Amino acid sequence: MDNGDLALTERSIHLCVDMQRLFSAEGVWPTPWMPKVLPRCTALVAHCPERTIFTRFLTPQNAGQASGAWRELYARWPEATQDRLEPALLDLAPELAAFVPPAVVFDKPVYSAFAGHRLAAHLAERNIDTVILSGAETDVCVLATALGAIDHGFRVVLVIDAVCSFSDQGHDALLELFRRRFSRQAVTADNETVLRFWKA
Repeated sequence: MDNGDLALTERSIHLCVDMQRLFSAEGVWPTPWMPKVLPRCTALVAHCPERTIFTRFLTPQNAGQASGAWRELYARWPEATQDRLEPALLDLAPELAAFVPPAVVFDKPVYSAFAGHRLAAHLAERNIDTVILSGAETDVCVLATALGAIDHGFRVVLVIDAVCSFSDQGHDALLELFRRRFSRQAVTADNETVLRFWKA
């Protein structure tokens, strides 16, 4: 990576994906690397909380309220539906929730934060051109959100040590995919580098 490619300015925003209790050790879908990644996500938020957006993955009330293949997913994981889930597990990790406001939260029922046009419109209103991505999971919601950002014309900076997955193999494969296939539209960088180049 050429550090000059970062060029993080006031038109850059940090999008922290689904760092919720749902994916912590106490949740239904625990992500083993989340405790290691959380301090790095927190450092990115603390650097510029007013330019941070959190997303939360909200599950349906029950499997019957889900559509298509989502219904099959929640039939397999009924404990993740809101009829059975402790509501607090949908909350952000407490370390991150403390930054709201000025950080804002966008809820979503699917993997990509860009499903629909609400987030894209919000970023356009704020004159954003670059999305700095952290969060969970690397090869699911982070991937879908990164591709959604690219589809909407935003440049993506994927913070490689501030994302995590349940699957180490999926995580590693996704990082390699970004380096090999999306290098014109996305940059990969570690947390320390992003903080050094991002002008708050």
